[in-house]
Amino acid sequence: MSIYYFIKQRFPRKDKRAELRTIFDEQGKIPNEVLDDDDYFENFRLKLPESLPVHPNRFKGLAYATLGDYKVQFDLRTIRNIIIKQNSPRDDDSSMYEIFNRLNTGGINLKPQEIRTSMYHSPFYDMLYRANLNVAWRQIVGNPEPDLHMKDVEILLRGLAMLIDGDNYAPSMVSFLNKFSRKSRMYGEKKNKYLYDLLVSFFDACAKLPEDAFLNKRSKRFNVALYEAAFAAACQRPFREESVLTKPLSPERLARLENDGQFVGAASVSTTQTKNVKLRLERALALLGV
Repeated sequence: MSIYYFIKQRFPRKDKRAELRTIFDEQGKIPNEVLDDDDYFENFRLKLPESLPVHPNRFKGLAYATLGDYKVQFDLRTIRNIIIKQNSPRDDDSSMYEIFNRLNTGGINLKPQEIRTSMYHSPFYDMLYRANLNVAWRQIVGNPEPDLHMKDVEILLRGLAMLIDGDNYAPSMVSFLNKFSRKSRMYGEKKNKYLYDLLVSFFDACAKLPEDAFLNKRSKRFNVALYEAAFAAACQRPFREESVLTKPLSPERLARLENDGQFVGAASVSTTQTKNVKLRLERALALLGV
């Protein structure tokens, strides 16, 4: 995409990249009217450091149209792609993930969820992207804009993975989420629609919670362990009954869970060990009264 944008002489504004990712996912391209919109893009000229104070970098400030004699070399340059395919075992993509992760060493490194998105894209993931744009969810997570590195999508994924497959949890969390993402590729339209409705019902059930209900009171960062446990506990019965939440979450009970000694201990040390993951869910089931 960087090469494409350079040729088009337009580059996406940093604060619009998450929104552009959504546009690309929905339309399979960046429409010309979006590309020409200065709210989304700025003119693309090379910003390069000076090699020496008296010898400026010859490409600094150039655009595609002003490359001069180098334009032909640029146009004829080969773009090489390496396709890696795992033939065996077919039911475990851990080797593929590891290769992807090891190759991911140059430029801006991808985060685990970005790698996961590349490997396991499916209608289930499309549903997660849609839920991630929900206004009520953006209020819960405390940021009106989707995270560029998909941390918010990963939080939604963790909650659903714990709800649906938490009984089979085993470390590491990265491996657990990878396996769940692989299995979720088999979900049909009906199940994905139900899971979306379940997520939205949980967002609505959080409407009476304080704005910082899921923020760590010290670090002010999103408390993933609290959200994950609260979501899995609150949705356990509705999920078994294939229904959705109809009652609001109690602010008092959520605060009680957040300050519970056993829960805090299981969320502070060795947080991804099986016993601590399951203890957090047990405490959530006991204290949320669901």
